Amino acid sequence: MSNCLNLALVGAGYWGKNLARNFHKLNALKLVCDPSEDVLLEMKKKYPEVITALSFSQAIKSPDIDAVVIATPVEKHFLLAKEALLANKHVFIEKPMTTNLHEAEELISLAKKNKKIIFIGHILHYHPAIAQIKKMLGEGDLGRLQYIYSNRLNLGKIRREENILRYNAPHEISVILSLVGEEPVEIKAFGTNILHPSIADTTMTHLRFPSGISAHIYVSWLHPFKEQKLVVIGDGKMVVFDDSAPPESKLTLYPHSIIWKNGLPVPEKKDGVHIDLSQDWEEPLFGECQAFINALSGSPCITDGEEGLKVLRVLQGAQECMDKQAELPNTKNYFTHETSIVDEGCSIGKETRIWHYSHILKGSKIGECVNIGQNVMIGPNGIVGNNVKIQNNVSVYEGVTLEDDVFCGPSCVFTNVINPRSNIPRKTEIKPTLICKGATIGANSTILCGITIGKHAFIGAGSVVTGDIPDHGLAYGNPATLQGWMCECGHKLGEDKKCKACEKQLPAQ
Repeated sequence: MSNCLNLALVGAGYWGKNLARNFHKLNALKLVCDPSEDVLLEMKKKYPEVITALSFSQAIKSPDIDAVVIATPVEKHFLLAKEALLANKHVFIEKPMTTNLHEAEELISLAKKNKKIIFIGHILHYHPAIAQIKKMLGEGDLGRLQYIYSNRLNLGKIRREENILRYNAPHEISVILSLVGEEPVEIKAFGTNILHPSIADTTMTHLRFPSGISAHIYVSWLHPFKEQKLVVIGDGKMVVFDDSAPPESKLTLYPHSIIWKNGLPVPEKKDGVHIDLSQDWEEPLFGECQAFINALSGSPCITDGEEGLKVLRVLQGAQECMDKQAELPNTKNYFTHETSIVDEGCSIGKETRIWHYSHILKGSKIGECVNIGQNVMIGPNGIVGNNVKIQNNVSVYEGVTLEDDVFCGPSCVFTNVINPRSNIPRKTEIKPTLICKGATIGANSTILCGITIGKHAFIGAGSVVTGDIPDHGLAYGNPATLQGWMCECGHKLGEDKKCKACEKQLPAQ
């Protein structure tokens, strides 16, 4: 397939690989940018003619690049998209558009000023089943629209940089807004935090529209089986979109009706009829990528920045609703010293204590029974589990996650950028660091970013940790190396890996 447009893909990981495949099929993939050399090597093997780059500046400075496709974690979307627009490139942004409304509005304004297109990766708009449902509604086949519900459930992929609402719900929100043709006047949302005290694993969002139509969206990554269903109910017929089914049975029309007998509603059930979509079937992602290229050539863009902004309004409303619920039980149930500062938008668990001159930055989530010592900084968007102890003079920067029961010794140091420079912005290059449940970080230790310290691991005082440490691992030195094994109770294990203090046996590694 011929094409005269050249695209740069930024982020070739979990979803970026699929975008690379489809844009390459469209003969539009010119450059792939990713911070991982291994990922770039894989891309080069698959697409030898494509340029690879570690630096984003290479992608936006090249005059041969017409547009930038952003498939990075959402916290990087804004800065990358802004740089691309300032370089006079069109942008394709994976969902959700940005982390907040202010960022989205700034990008839209900049795109209008520079006469560039913002395209949001709301893939369901380009699914043949959704196109068919829109046609049915438009032609009145379903009657008057009354109710919509969507379930997107599975076991995994479990995220730590965002909750299930922001990860899975944007697609459904986008489609529902399109089908209804209105923005909601009421948003209610409920979430459950199972694996982490501040990250919702399951959410239920209810929307009520000016026309009286209502909708709900149920998403979870802790579900025993995969279910991706959208149910659209009209007063004439009903249609079910099951994305887990094969193309010939993804869409089922139910010509049910309600008749009234003696003043009572009586359902008249009829067999469902499959609408075969297998003829001329096209992968939805391919259709989405084609739509972006068509938009750059002047075709209408149905998932533009304004559409992305509408989705963000719903996401924000739902998140605010869940945040209020989370805060209610904790009102006045934690202690903050008068010299400390807790920014707005933070969640603090009950019985947590924040001592002298500490600062909890915006968006941070602190669990229950946490003890935060003197001169501690957490955030922005810091994540601290339950029963964590953070001693004096510790900074837990954005990108660092402390799970339950973690101990941070005095003046231990966390990092979040591997190659910082004062004159070069690196906010888009934050590498996540995970300190797992029950781990101990010794005093004056330095933890390099982008690593995982396993459950109940123990880092000796003054160590410099440059790589992953396994569960129960005892590591110390500069650089820290594995020196033995530690029991959950905090005692060093012998060669038999049995604890003399509590008599627990460490499982085979």
